[in-house]
Amino acid sequence: MERKVGTISRGIRCPIIRQGDDLVKITTESILEAAESEGFSLRDRDVVALTESIVARAQGNYASIEAIAKDIKSKLESDTIGVIFPILSRNRFAICLRGIAMAAKKVVLMLSYPSDEVGNALLTYDQLDDANVNPYSDVLTLEKYRELFGYNVHEFTGVDYVDYYASIIKECGAEVEIVFANQAKTILNYADNIITCDIHTRQRTKRILKNNGAKVVLGLDDILTSSVDGSGYNEKYGLLGSNKSTEDTVKLFPRNAEPLVKAIQEEFFKKTGKHIEVMVYGDGAFKDPQGKIWELADPVVSPAYTDGLVGTPNELKLKYLADNDFKNLSGEELKKAISESIKAKNNNLVGNMASQGTTPRQLTDLIGSLCDLTSGSGDKGTPIILVQGYFDNYTN
Repeated sequence: MERKVGTISRGIRCPIIRQGDDLVKITTESILEAAESEGFSLRDRDVVALTESIVARAQGNYASIEAIAKDIKSKLESDTIGVIFPILSRNRFAICLRGIAMAAKKVVLMLSYPSDEVGNALLTYDQLDDANVNPYSDVLTLEKYRELFGYNVHEFTGVDYVDYYASIIKECGAEVEIVFANQAKTILNYADNIITCDIHTRQRTKRILKNNGAKVVLGLDDILTSSVDGSGYNEKYGLLGSNKSTEDTVKLFPRNAEPLVKAIQEEFFKKTGKHIEVMVYGDGAFKDPQGKIWELADPVVSPAYTDGLVGTPNELKLKYLADNDFKNLSGEELKKAISESIKAKNNNLVGNMASQGTTPRQLTDLIGSLCDLTSGSGDKGTPIILVQGYFDNYTN
């Protein structure tokens, strides 16, 4: 019988993961038990994805604010620190800020406006227009910001992040000065030892600061790149991708996860004879149209994946073929013609009009986004995702 179902994404329940747990065993057993319980079978090129959180938890990749502070003190040359372009997040940045403030006598906090890098808004563009403020050139003091805009809370969290971040710095015993600007070099009017906290634009920001006379520039990816007094670390991303664990510890992005995904792939082949692709995923790369928030606060969607997930989709647009090449066909004739086109397609469709609109993004970004939406970030209890049929097409 002809298959009538294409891609399926399943959230797989598994035990709560603790440090030292065997993720190879837990992942394979959880999926095979789910398959038996729900009556489905595994197929070649199915994708198994694990949240970065359970990988880091199993690794025990945690760090305290004391470790953050000690590492910063060892790398900076001043106790006045310029901290620029952080995202507005209790989960993502607040605990990191606590560690930064512990390393300083004074923090000059420079916030981008009207929103942070991933779209969390301090203000709206309408507010800027009404106040005749140009965010590309105007630098605002805290006093001027309050005079023009008063107190604004985040649409979803109800937090005034300006007050919240200021209170964290003060609680750690440091003096705080807040400015609002979007040109990185502006911070050099206030400090010459800088921590730039942006994620996807960090390399450009570092270059601008160094070219304009900064003495020391660190990104979040330069902090905790090695262990401090036995702490966790990430040699590639440092504090990027970290999340709040407790009020004084962060869970870091998982490190060296490539051996894990390969071991899980091998275990599935031993147990099922099927070639399963495996990846670790963090934030999906989608944007919320309501809150205007781009969800990707991790440095990458996937820090580790098997070889079959390298590359981008190579697909034809069915509706383009139906409306153009085969516009005079219908029914079985149309189905046969489209199927033949799919079977005969080139290995690389870049530039081919019939592939327009087919989402030219990395497979790991697409599948990771699907997995992130499937698992959620709350109490679903499904940190392992099984995606089936993703590589199918109309002819399968």
